[in-house]
Amino acid sequence: MLTSGFGLYGHIRANRIRSYLLVGGLFLLIPLLFFGLMLMGGDSKHLSKSISSAYGSTISALPMLVLATAAWVGIGYWRNVAIIGRVVGARVASGDDERRLSRLIEPLCISRGMTTPKLAIVPSAALNAFASGVNPSQYTITVTQGLLDGLDDRELEGVLAHELTHIRNDDVRLMIFAVLIAGVVSFCGEMLFRMMAHARGRVRISRSGGKKGGSAAALLGLAAIVLAFVLALLIRMALSRSREFMADAGAVELTKDPDALISALRKIAGHSDLDGVPSGVMDMCFENKKNGIGDLFATHPAIEARIAALVESAGGTMPDLEALPERPAIGAALPPDVANFVAAPVDGGTDGSAAEDILRRRMRAALA
Repeated sequence: MLTSGFGLYGHIRANRIRSYLLVGGLFLLIPLLFFGLMLMGGDSKHLSKSISSAYGSTISALPMLVLATAAWVGIGYWRNVAIIGRVVGARVASGDDERRLSRLIEPLCISRGMTTPKLAIVPSAALNAFASGVNPSQYTITVTQGLLDGLDDRELEGVLAHELTHIRNDDVRLMIFAVLIAGVVSFCGEMLFRMMAHARGRVRISRSGGKKGGSAAALLGLAAIVLAFVLALLIRMALSRSREFMADAGAVELTKDPDALISALRKIAGHSDLDGVPSGVMDMCFENKKNGIGDLFATHPAIEARIAALVESAGGTMPDLEALPERPAIGAALPPDVANFVAAPVDGGTDGSAAEDILRRRMRAALA
């Protein structure tokens, strides 16, 4: 499953198609959100009139909405590196850090005829990294100070090779468009919150006949906005977790050192969260662990599954299980997310399932 050539060109083509679908989804999402907001802000006491008025307002505003969305996509396309860098507080790499990163990444780029990306550093103790940009003049790999301090050169090279593979595979462009959608959803969510805070009376359902239409319109508007949010979530869920396995495979192809990447994954596990960084940006990172119900919408496979894939398909060495972080004592209750992972059916029906199924069998045997 984890081979550098397996499905590579198909993966790149699929990423390009997903990118177009994401942009198309964004152009459909904005009018739907606007329609919902118009319904919630309407004054009519009759549902049919409220719907007709909201629809008319949406159609009238459609050219402006399309232009605004196009401008948003254009800004994100051309200024994504600067915007994301400002959000995470990144600075251009310099001094010893820049020399160390360049010494590791330049041979990797030369081996594949790639333009060496720019390098940036986030002053955070978290252990993480991400790539941004949509063309060779923009491509930037950003690492945290914690990653620089916590990983040795072999491990850091593996992480850099992983991010370079995201650039080679066109994953970065796809993630940029996903971040654009996340930004729109967050902005509209804030608008909705403020509208409800200033118009509580309209949203409240009344039993009086004269207000039934207005209440129904407000509820219908809220339903339209919730639908738009759900559609945005589904669009983000279309980001296949397999891209991380592909990037791990590409990293091994570049470095010929699966054990270094395994070691990096083990060190990063549990230490990857960047405080105050939006979820859309975290989805771009080397690791983005979600807990509880959030795991259902995770854009990254479990680190344990990635390690198992590297062992089974890339010639990596299984690390000493007792040295893994936060390993529960024999007989102790497993954390809910780990218990759910172990209990999941072994059916091979999802991206990366082969590695996950192998890991489940081993964990079940160890816990038996």
